[in-house]
This record gives sequence, C-alpha cells and structure tokens, in this order.
Amino acid sequence: MERADLDFANLPFAYVKTDANIRYRFRDGRWDDGELTPDETVSLHMASTCLHYGQEIFEGLKVFERPDGRIQTFRLDENAKRFQHSAGKLLMEPVPVDLFREAVHRVVRANRRFVPPYGSGASLYVRPFLLGAGAEVGVKPSGEYLFLTFVTPVGPYYKAGFQAVKLVVEEEIDRAAPGGVGDVKCGGNYAAGLRATIGAKERGYAEVLYLDAREKRYIDESGSSNFYAIKGDTYVTPTSPSILHSITNKSVRRLARDMGLAVEERPVAVDELGTFDEAGCLGTAAVITPVESITYRGREYVYAEDGQAGPVTARLYERLTAIQWGEAEDPYGWTEIVPEP
Repeated sequence: MERADLDFANLPFAYVKTDANIRYRFRDGRWDDGELTPDETVSLHMASTCLHYGQEIFEGLKVFERPDGRIQTFRLDENAKRFQHSAGKLLMEPVPVDLFREAVHRVVRANRRFVPPYGSGASLYVRPFLLGAGAEVGVKPSGEYLFLTFVTPVGPYYKAGFQAVKLVVEEEIDRAAPGGVGDVKCGGNYAAGLRATIGAKERGYAEVLYLDAREKRYIDESGSSNFYAIKGDTYVTPTSPSILHSITNKSVRRLARDMGLAVEERPVAVDELGTFDEAGCLGTAAVITPVESITYRGREYVYAEDGQAGPVTARLYERLTAIQWGEAEDPYGWTEIVPEP
C-alpha cells in the first residue's frame, strides 16, 4: 500500500480530503446498501428537516494502526449505541449497530492509505452523521434519512504532545438547560457554545468550562470534552442531564477503578476547584488532556505548574493509549480489527 503524501507527525486536528465517504439512505421503511463516493458535497431538499428543525446528529471515533500494521477501532459498539440514543432523542430513524459497523469498516478500507502510521502520534478520525432528508414544512419528523460517514487523518486536538491546557469558567453563556438535549451529540449543542469557546480562545485559554445552567454552582463539562479531577486517591467526574455521555470518560473510569482509585460520578461544585490535585479534559478528540489551570472569577487555580501532567493523569493516559494503539493487551474487549477486503 502506498501511503498518502502527508506529514502525519505534524497533522493538525482538521479536515483533510480523502478518497471516499459512504452514504446510506433510509426511505420507504428500509436502509439501502450504501454507496462509496469521492463527492464531498451533499444535495438536500431546501425543506429538509435537518435544515429547519435540527434533525441532525453525529458521532466521532478514531481508528489506529497497530504495531503489527493492522487497523483497529476503539469502542465502536459504544459509539453506535450513543448514535442510536441521539437519534431517539430527536425522533430520527436509528441506524442499526451492524450497519454502523459496516459503514465504518467500508469507509476505513476505502481510505486505508490515509490511516496514519503507527508511531506518528496521529490517528484516523471517523465522523458518522445522520440527517433528516425529507421535505417537511409542518413541525414533524422526517420520513427519509441520510446516513453518511467520512474520515480524515488528524493530530492532537489541543497542544501537540501530552501538554497541559488552560481553561476558564463561563458563567454568563448557557449552552444547554438541565433536562434539555445536552446529552445528544448534535450540531445544535455545539453551535450554542461557539460564542463562549471562541471568546475564551481569544483570551488565551484552550476552552471554556461550563457550570450548570440552573444554579451556576456545579461544573458540567468543557465546550468540547468531559471534565474530571483527581482528589487524593479518587477520580471525580461531574454528572448532569446536560453532559454528553463520553465513551472515553466511561473507559477511563474503568481504568481508574482497575488502578485502585475510587471513582465518584456526582455533582461537582465549582467551590471544589481549590481542592483538586489534578484535572483534565477527555473525549475522542481530546483523548486525555491534562489541565494546567482553571480561572474562575479572576482567580487562577493551578494543577500543573510546569505544564506537565500529574502522576495519576499520566498513568491513565498511558493505559488508555496503549490499548487504543494495540501496544497492550485489551482485557475489556474494547477494540476490534478492521477486516481486510
């Protein structure tokens, strides 16, 4: 196989044109067989429900080249189930798990030369998304859906390497109300946070850390990832109806327990910022990213003075990425090899 002519070791987290994407249509009560195409554009009716009523969801997962040259996915089933959860919340036609898996395998094989080589630090990002494609003027769910999956090789979401980032707490801009659709992975939830995220970056922070919309007392998550903290021998992560159910966080909680840490999923008051020993962001894109500091009401709480991860965060990162890259045994059944054509 001839690898794509890219500087894989220095890739940004950005879109790169690849050879093909895959598309399935749901109409007349069934999914079709799917089509691989090099076309990067999508043709939609101007009255499609995705454009007018927000019937649009997406997922994000990564594919890795192992030391032995084989390609593997990480927790694909969990992504497929979360995709179904999001579809259910927006009254969309759910994509069967087997069809989701088929789409990922087919599009990865079609773009094999874009899978970053083992050791480059980069991975192949897979973006499945579902659109309400039927034309409706009345407020009701679509009768037709378009399920697409594309891939792009990516580098780190935040800083290159395992470097800590700075966050700022946002109190004035609400992204999702408690009990709303915050646990759905859709463009609307991300769009609502753009103003706060861009504003934070303009002030020199990597991301915003949101508080709950009702009381502004409890930490929710960052604009692009879940949040956790280390307090002594305890891994603490917020729980709230408006927090996305992070597959990475779910995996890291299991790793933390197996390392002997206590794990607490609970409301985390912003007043606890001064009690954390370590803090971090985590998600498919962020992986595990240590937090250098969090600024709240003009006060900076520092967790990594030299910009390096604390010892617990470093161990969690090493264990997670060793499984993702195929460097260590996977006792949890989280990975699967993409079969050769």
